[in-house]
Amino acid sequence: MGVFSLIRKNWFLVGIVIAIVFAKLDPYVGVNGGILRPEITVKYVAVFIIFFNSGISIKSEDLGKALMQFRLHIFVQGFTFIVFPFIVSIISLILSHGIFSNLIIEGLKIMSCMPPPVSSAVILTKAVGGNEAAAIFNSAFGSFLGIVVTPALIFLLIGSKADVPVALIVVQLSATVVLPLIIGQICRKFFRSWLERRTIPFGPIGSVVLLLIIYTTFCDTFSQKTIEVGILSLLGIVSFIVLLQCILLYCIFFFTARCRMNFSKADIVALMFCCTHKSLTLGIPIIKIIFAGYTGMSIISIPLLIYHPAQILLGGLLVPTVKKWLLSSSPKTLIPSLLPLV
Repeated sequence: MGVFSLIRKNWFLVGIVIAIVFAKLDPYVGVNGGILRPEITVKYVAVFIIFFNSGISIKSEDLGKALMQFRLHIFVQGFTFIVFPFIVSIISLILSHGIFSNLIIEGLKIMSCMPPPVSSAVILTKAVGGNEAAAIFNSAFGSFLGIVVTPALIFLLIGSKADVPVALIVVQLSATVVLPLIIGQICRKFFRSWLERRTIPFGPIGSVVLLLIIYTTFCDTFSQKTIEVGILSLLGIVSFIVLLQCILLYCIFFFTARCRMNFSKADIVALMFCCTHKSLTLGIPIIKIIFAGYTGMSIISIPLLIYHPAQILLGGLLVPTVKKWLLSSSPKTLIPSLLPLV
């Protein structure tokens, strides 16, 4: 296979590398207020495109069927808001005796309380060919649920409390998630025959939008000139977060694929990404509201700021491997393939 054929086959992985390199060369292009204006183009336009793309590409009967998968929804939301915080709380007790400061430990607990994102889990599930409808529902429902549950969990684990602007966040989520999904479904209803006669690259469109999100995310990461933690502690937290994500991805796959949970392979893909991803879009505003005026706010935000790009990068790297498993005949063939990543 020639070099160009290899690049064409793995264009998404190549795109990730290019996006990170360009973000490093000039991060201020993709930060808030920069040329790309990600506070508008990513937060609103890109997310709108993602869910409009999903709405117009998903059959209405598939979306309706996904809404009735109560066992899958309970698994995702239970893992997100109960199991994940519990695991991190136990680990934090151990880490508190190591190199990490108390603020970093608090930041880990806060990160574990965050809802699933409204974009990356859906795009990655779609890129692989998993149950996109289930990913959409759980990302949207989890985000709405997180408006109330996340502050309550933070108060329970950390002890801080503040009033969260529920109405404002609900309006934003409705405009960027629910509205484009409904518009997409309406367009599909009126243009269904035309859409079925043509091969529209809905998957690649979503992947390109994800590359934009990766680029702006790393622009924001590389633009942080001053980090208020020691280099040893910073490297330690990065390593821990990447390892945590790898273990959670592997454990969710192993548990659902091997333990007779009766989830389909497409469902397992949605579970892998929805259960392990955390929202930066909702997370940072919630942190700023709850810890307004707190001198250590920038430090407790570090785990979430690291977790967000790590989950997108790791998920992007896993796309070819998980897609290969999805197309395979055995539900167990992915386990050896994931071992080098964990």
